[in-house]
Amino acid sequence: MERRAQLAELFCLEQGAGGTPVALLHGFGGSHAVWSDVVTRIGDARRLLAFDLPGHADSLAVPSGSAVVAAKAVLAELQKRGIERAHLAGHSMGGATAALIALRDPARVASLTLLAPGGFGPEVNQALLRRYAAAVEEGELAASLKEFFAAKRALPKGFAAEQARGRQVAGATAALVAIVETFFDGAAQKTLPLADLAHLGIPIAVAWGTEDRVVPASQARGLPGNVVVRIFERVGHMLPLEIPDDVAKLVLETSREQAAA
Repeated sequence: MERRAQLAELFCLEQGAGGTPVALLHGFGGSHAVWSDVVTRIGDARRLLAFDLPGHADSLAVPSGSAVVAAKAVLAELQKRGIERAHLAGHSMGGATAALIALRDPARVASLTLLAPGGFGPEVNQALLRRYAAAVEEGELAASLKEFFAAKRALPKGFAAEQARGRQVAGATAALVAIVETFFDGAAQKTLPLADLAHLGIPIAVAWGTEDRVVPASQARGLPGNVVVRIFERVGHMLPLEIPDDVAKLVLETSREQAAA
């Protein structure tokens, strides 16, 4: 993938040239790299843009805050790139960000693929997210990250070490500690206006793992009738890393529906 970014601007890796672009938005504490296996499976047939959200990885210098702040930053970047319409795929915080972009500027969004998205219900593992946000050393990061995956899945090789290297950058941990607090309203997770998804008129797919220990798969119940729900057994919170084949297929299926409409 080709690097496309400048200092204090959203970092983005771009690949492919086919069709309406697909923007990939990672989850809290992650980076564009979480999509690597998905990108490999989709290949060059689609134009893919994998962003680092504000306050994360190579977008650390971009002013950060809640998912609302991230949505505004991504939307501004799409506008700057002259992208009039894009498919959005988001994981966790990136899922909330993608949904907010669609609600804020529906004409710019062709479809939504949301993987264990934030903001779909009040239940959230605050203790885990806070512990993960504040972790700096590889060992403590590994201990937290294990809970993001299904119980019987091993951490990807070098995953915790890579995150630990990122936390050594000045301001990286402080940014995450500040961002995580924007997710909560007392003991609950802040929620999105989910009923408004029914009025978007675009393909929407939501996927969840039954072993998600961050936000429970029960939050996929009772969604508007236009939302396709996929539940994956023995899968945790990290769907792009745990089941990249299924995620790539879902992204292509959801975006293909709009192209054929």
